[in-house]
Amino acid sequence: MNPIEPPLVAAPGLTAVELTLDDEPWLQRFFEENPLYFQAVHGEPARPDEAHEEIDEALPAGWPYTKKWVIGYRTADGPLAAMANVVSDLLAPSVWHVGTFIVATDRHGQGDAQLLYQGLEDWARRQGAQWMRLGVVSGNARAERFWLRQGFTQSRLRTGVVMGQRTNTLRAMFKALTGGTPQEYLALVERDRPDPTAEPQGRPG
Repeated sequence: MNPIEPPLVAAPGLTAVELTLDDEPWLQRFFEENPLYFQAVHGEPARPDEAHEEIDEALPAGWPYTKKWVIGYRTADGPLAAMANVVSDLLAPSVWHVGTFIVATDRHGQGDAQLLYQGLEDWARRQGAQWMRLGVVSGNARAERFWLRQGFTQSRLRTGVVMGQRTNTLRAMFKALTGGTPQEYLALVERDRPDPTAEPQGRPG
């Protein structure tokens, strides 16, 4: 586990680290011990290779980006309490994408998710991010409420997205970090422009 520089602001008692393939067992254990995300999004528990794919899976061909980060939030005695998958400059410069964000089930309702996401957002802003984007599964009420509370706005729906055993509708959402307008964002990211007649294929989000 590699320390992230500059350090992320984390919830009390947690340290943010960058996860590599050497840390795959830690992440796999976390996924298996916290199945709610996978049941809600994939309709099944985490696969045996889930952590490997999370860390090693390439983005779709032709999608420009700078770096894919897999971040773990480690407790003082070692195990992970949360994780995030973040891609910098995805599709356009200054647009950062949250691919996965999971907080351990036993920490739900304590405010950890908001603290961790705020730290992640502040860190991204310091690295030059002007926008955050993500896709949330429609019907995953807890996640939908959370991202709306963080200030995200829906830009479009993507239907027929196969994720594990489920075929989902995704809400593509974005947030301005430096005061930009929706029009400015959609001028940057054509993929997120509302267009119900043409749903691009590729990785969810």
